[in-house]
Amino acid sequence: MARLEGLIEIFLQPGDLFVANADYQIRTILGSCVSITLWHPVARMGGMSHFLLPSRGGAPAGQELDGRYGDEALQQMINELNRAGVSHTGCQAKIFGGGNMFPDHSHPGAINVGQRNGEAARTMLTRHGIPVASESLFGVGHRQIIFDVSKGDVWAHQVRPTRSTINTQP
Repeated sequence: MARLEGLIEIFLQPGDLFVANADYQIRTILGSCVSITLWHPVARMGGMSHFLLPSRGGAPAGQELDGRYGDEALQQMINELNRAGVSHTGCQAKIFGGGNMFPDHSHPGAINVGQRNGEAARTMLTRHGIPVASESLFGVGHRQIIFDVSKGDVWAHQVRPTRSTINTQP
């Protein structure tokens, strides 16, 4: 945790999520993973997730929600916002990530995890009645994401990979 321009900075690892007030800025780096940000403009509260897969097919009874799965991460953020007195239906969402990290190694008909994650995020938000204000999804490479909870601004910088050098030893 660092303090930047008066804001407390939080960095999310894969499977993490964080819900906060306007004192925070949340960052992460995404490849095929996806981040959903939720922001309530009146309450100036929001949250961000960093999930790896759309779902695990339902959390087994009695187990805690797991932020590695998109449906569970979104539910956790909604629960935390509700506990803080913020209705998720007053939030706006932004979606990021879902990049193809190995475009030279994909083949027709292969399952693209990033594509599945991004499409699942759109579906989940629609199901919860949360409008999507913007998105930066898919493409090639990873993204650096910064979410300023005080303003609801999210900056995304997509870094496209350069041609990697191939080890061609005889």
